[in-house]
Parts: sequence; structure tokens; C-alpha cells
Amino acid sequence: MYEPIRSKSVHSTMAGPDDFPHRSREEELDIQLAGHLAALLAVTDELRVTAPSADLDTAAERLTQEITRLRGGRTPARATTSTRGREPDATALHRKAHALAGRALVVAASRADTAAAILAAERMDAHTAALKQRPLASTAH
Repeated sequence: MYEPIRSKSVHSTMAGPDDFPHRSREEELDIQLAGHLAALLAVTDELRVTAPSADLDTAAERLTQEITRLRGGRTPARATTSTRGREPDATALHRKAHALAGRALVVAASRADTAAAILAAERMDAHTAALKQRPLASTAH
């Protein structure tokens, strides 16, 4: 009643299981952690333009070192941020940086990367302190 299938299934591929690269869980976590730290670095650089401080300069340098380590020696691209046009909202930037540091902390903890976890936790504390110094009116949504 039914005719037998004479060709290969469209669901099979010509590539074998070893024909494309696979990454380990640790490599995937390194990539994810480097991405979170790079995003945190970008926000930190933006905050450095808005409100320059030695703490933010030190944080940017430490973030750059961690990202470089995780990326096997490749340094992160740094954006040059300018305040021309509109002034960035420092409160929103601190909230964003706090969230990014939290994400980095979760990934660093899951891969048992103590250095990155400590850095992320320190940045969370710094951004929490910065948010507490802001007037309540500017922290409302």
C-alpha cells in the first residue's frame, strides 16, 4: 500500500558529528561571563564621562583585565562616549550597571571564578552605594 522511502531523510545532514566545532560548558560560561563584563565595562565608561571618579577608573581597568583574561588575551573594544546632545541619566546607568554586575556574579559563581565573582560583587556594592546617594525623586520609575 505504501511505497518504501528511496531517498535519505531531509532531516539528516551531510555533516557528521565531528564536522563542526563544539564548546565545553566552561568555554560557554567564559564567553557569557566576558560578555556580561564587557557590557558592564561599557556602562562604566559611560558613567566615567558623566561623573568622573578614581573608583570608576579603577573599575574600568579591572574589568578590562578580567575580560582580557577570559578572552584568551584579546582586549575588549572600548567605546568613546561623549555627552554631546543629551546628558545620560546617572541613576539609570547605575541601575543598569548593578543589574549587569549581578548577571556577571551569577555566571562567575557557576563557573567558580573567584576573581570575577569578587569584582562583580564589588561593582554591585559600588552601584548600590551610588544609588543610595541619589535623591529619592530621581530614583522613582
